[in-house]
Amino acid sequence: MNRMRTIKALVVDDSAFNRSAITQMLTSDAGIEVVGTATDGVDAIGKTLRHSPDVITLDLEMPNMDGFTFLRWLMKERPTPVLVISSRSDSRSVFRALELGAVDFLAKPEARISKSLEGVREELLLKVRAMLSLEMGKVRSTVELLARESVAAVIRKDEEMAAQESAIEVVAIAASTGGPPALQAILTGLSGDLGAGIVISQHMPSGFTRSFAERLNKLVPLIVSEAAAGDRIRSGMVLIAPGGHHLLVKRDRAGLYAELVPRNASDKYVPSADRMMASVAESCGSAVLGVVLTGMGNDGTAGALAIKKMKGQCIAESQESAVIFGMPQEAIRSGAVDKVLPLARMADEISFRCSGRA
Repeated sequence: MNRMRTIKALVVDDSAFNRSAITQMLTSDAGIEVVGTATDGVDAIGKTLRHSPDVITLDLEMPNMDGFTFLRWLMKERPTPVLVISSRSDSRSVFRALELGAVDFLAKPEARISKSLEGVREELLLKVRAMLSLEMGKVRSTVELLARESVAAVIRKDEEMAAQESAIEVVAIAASTGGPPALQAILTGLSGDLGAGIVISQHMPSGFTRSFAERLNKLVPLIVSEAAAGDRIRSGMVLIAPGGHHLLVKRDRAGLYAELVPRNASDKYVPSADRMMASVAESCGSAVLGVVLTGMGNDGTAGALAIKKMKGQCIAESQESAVIFGMPQEAIRSGAVDKVLPLARMADEISFRCSGRA
């Protein structure tokens, strides 16, 4: 009988309390072995070379050598899946780390008590297990794509500029693990006069989505913000579902607007791409483009089916570039996807379909 191999983890954090708590949570799973702990980036380099871990949990703010410097060394010398563990107050740093090659992140509880830290145990174990199967070559390709696109100057379009006529009214995007850099790569490649509004459900805890939206708004040609109840959905604008809420798209006499629904205890995915995409299909009929990107699970599949039922269009990220192929794979298997393509071609495909030439 074959046994799954043990996952070797390295815990990097300057807090002895956090190192101990994270180690205890990881080793509660018989399939995970903590092969070492490190107090800063210098220590982490030595432990990485010595133990060759499969996964690294990383604090960003540390003395001597911080997490960013270590991450740059790691991606160049020993590409390894990294899970950033960060406080909500330091959310801006998380997205810098994801751009440098970290795969995912986990929010530290605010209180420094073991009971509070224990609340993230299941999410920590789920994310660490998922990292064992991903290919670091895909992560590096996304980082390289971001570096190339960041060289181009961002031209902010005037809100009053007439947008091109579009057959698509709303682009609805689903993303999870590996999603933030993928979304940045896509939005950077779109023009400010796209001709369609964009709504995004990225699986992310509350306290992080606003920083994510603010960062994107500085980097891309579109207007990006965290969605608020009643926000109007207009061409050239991007609304990101706030953590802890579902983003639904509704229509009244004045046009499309955002409705926020708080999470329910039984919800599996929050924000839910399925609920968002189904609401867009109901409000916009065939004038919808659904996009399913990298991530664990199957969120986005039911939403893609709802879009196809209304004669809308759907595309999905290919296995070639998806850091985690779970979400796009499930959508593709459902038969709702019209085209499968790598991340580097997503922006051009979205622009093409919004132009009405598809």
